[in-house]
Amino acid sequence: MGGDCCGNGAPQNGPPQPAFAAALSNLEDQQNVAAQAVSANGTATNGKAAPQTKASHKDWVDKLKPYFDTRIQLFDKYAQRGADERERARGENVQISVKLPNGSQQSAVKGVTTPMEVAKQISSSLAKRVVVAKVDGKDWDLFRPLESDCQMELLDFDHKDGKHTFWHSSSHILGEALELCFGVKLTIGPALEEGFYYDCFLDDDRRITDADRAGLEKKIAEIIKEKQSFQRVVVTRNEALEMFQENQFKLEIIGGLPESATITLYRCGPMVDLCTGPHLPNTGYLKAHSVQNMSAAFWRADAKREHLQRVYGITFPDKKSLEEYKHRMEEAKRRDHRNVGKQMELFYFNEMSPGSCFFAPNGARIYNSLIELMRNKYWDFGYEEIVTPNIYNLDLWKTSGHAEHYKQNMFLIDIEKAEFGLKPMNCPGHCLLFATRTRSYRELPIRWADFGVLHRNEYSGALHGLTRVRRFQQDDAHIFCRPDQVATEVANCLKLVGEVYDIFGLDFEMRLSTRPEGFLGEVDVWDKAEDALRSALDSTGRGWEVNEGDGAFYGPKIDITVFDALRRKFQCATVQLDFQLPIRFKLQYQTEGTATERPVMVHRAVLGSVERMFAILTEHYAGKWPFWLSPRQVMVIPISEASHGYAMEVKARLHKARFFVECDLADKKMEKKIREAQLEQFNYILVVGEQEKQENKVNIRTRDNKRHGAHDLEDLIATLRQERDSYSLHSLFGQSSDTVAAVQGDSVPVPQAQKPAVNNQPDAPMLLNETK
Repeated sequence: MGGDCCGNGAPQNGPPQPAFAAALSNLEDQQNVAAQAVSANGTATNGKAAPQTKASHKDWVDKLKPYFDTRIQLFDKYAQRGADERERARGENVQISVKLPNGSQQSAVKGVTTPMEVAKQISSSLAKRVVVAKVDGKDWDLFRPLESDCQMELLDFDHKDGKHTFWHSSSHILGEALELCFGVKLTIGPALEEGFYYDCFLDDDRRITDADRAGLEKKIAEIIKEKQSFQRVVVTRNEALEMFQENQFKLEIIGGLPESATITLYRCGPMVDLCTGPHLPNTGYLKAHSVQNMSAAFWRADAKREHLQRVYGITFPDKKSLEEYKHRMEEAKRRDHRNVGKQMELFYFNEMSPGSCFFAPNGARIYNSLIELMRNKYWDFGYEEIVTPNIYNLDLWKTSGHAEHYKQNMFLIDIEKAEFGLKPMNCPGHCLLFATRTRSYRELPIRWADFGVLHRNEYSGALHGLTRVRRFQQDDAHIFCRPDQVATEVANCLKLVGEVYDIFGLDFEMRLSTRPEGFLGEVDVWDKAEDALRSALDSTGRGWEVNEGDGAFYGPKIDITVFDALRRKFQCATVQLDFQLPIRFKLQYQTEGTATERPVMVHRAVLGSVERMFAILTEHYAGKWPFWLSPRQVMVIPISEASHGYAMEVKARLHKARFFVECDLADKKMEKKIREAQLEQFNYILVVGEQEKQENKVNIRTRDNKRHGAHDLEDLIATLRQERDSYSLHSLFGQSSDTVAAVQGDSVPVPQAQKPAVNNQPDAPMLLNETK
């Protein structure tokens, strides 16, 4: 996460030192948790005028102006050192070579030539498009001189690192506008997955409201029009302390760094900030901007510390992109699972139990269908389900190591003078069960699944619908296996993930996170484990990426990110190797001889938390659930009162076939009943009258008002069974079997209609190594 948060510096050459990277990452994570509204759909402060305070915004701007002026003078002083170095380099004229991705070479002068100058040598149109360089794999300012022979890429806004730089620079522009408009003290301002924010402190209990939005956007427009250059300098720790003497937050950050640290500063206009960079050449690269919502946060995620205000923004290199973004945000608002959940009567929250969801009958149907899907897949993939306690003595968490690192996120209870905790995860309990008796190598792999209820004491301000809760269930599983079984077991986990996500219609990407600094264990063990994960990833036939050094200290992992209908990313599934818990719990199995060995433990989740996947799917489908997952599958509507009896008979037969069916006998026009059923997202509306009764048929139409005419009732039930049990995303009416197979894909077989999914179990588990 280095380089994406204004609030720390970096050494002059190379990546941030460990102290900088750690401080940057921890601070940004803390601030994100502390924010009380973190999504684009969050609630902004109201537009009412702020209450009377001791001093106005203008008073504070005037009060801080001498500090801003001193900051600029010091920056210019330090910038002169860099200018002198460049002049010396110009005189020395040391030639270096720059290798481009196409294999061509460009000549340059060490300490003088910048990536932008190289871009101009290649093409003027390229120079206009690029926003940042990547030099030997490290993000690099276009205006920063190259320092040695190197490989270089030039990235535009369409590249993810280009977007990051664009929005990181935009956060500085927002910070400048906040200082000039409101006299704030800036804390941190990182780029996000989409957009950016800046956290700031306002003295005298002032606040920024929606009424201030127009003025803030006007100031940003002025800064953009001025095309202010971004400048970079390197200073010592003491020089940084002198520069930010009026900002207690920056002083606290700097004070936490080593005495010998070198720190990078960036300036645009009068705004100077601690930052690892890189940044755009100037503010004029922004062609469209919008101030989004505002929210509250606490400094360092500590409710006892200073109250901050967070301002979100979004920018683009063209106006069309901003309009498209606004359209997507409107669509995201329409799909927001909190709104859809309320409209469809799926779930509710109550202040009597914050962060714990009440699932109404319709919501419980979806929730249980998700769990039932996983149970069916567990049968196919050879898992056994277990049930473990919800509360454990704290000694268990001391053994596992969670008490040391996770205690603040646990709900603790004193029982008979002993400290207990509600479990925030299942793995320690599974270790206890494994250790109940001697295990043989012949038993391995053991695959245990657990839908146990988990509790995590999330900060109240971070709670957000179903995506951030305190009480939840995971489709959690742990595999205990021999080292030689790791590759096959992980490959089967990824095969399971692929099958489930294909059922949902979710695209996904996979990333391998490798050995981090401070890892535990032997290098050889890690190398073999990472090779096993690479082999498993290759077996999927899908592309994947590597996050070097991003693994956990106890083992490498694979993270799977899904994309919803709006192409938003959500990290859900994970496959994590763990070498340490088996050691902590002294787990072992007997080999072919008399020796014993430690098993490898694989942590695995597909849905992640059921609650979070519920939210993702609600927004992905926008409430238009596929038939197998729908809480409102069929509505029966009689043409007249004379048909009420047959309508109820149809309902009874569908209910017996285990479909969610309702019958509308209200005294309303048939057309209105049909429209209401469509708006309530019933997948099928069955209209019945005297003719249908005589022929034992029903007249079928869908929620999208596609009419399929009269069908025999038994044929209808058979087709609905097939649609449900095949987990089809589409209606099967009017489609041939070949079309259905093409829609569903080879990985989702269509079982026979008379076999419901709950009983559709093979004689033996179908594992990846058994199908080759």
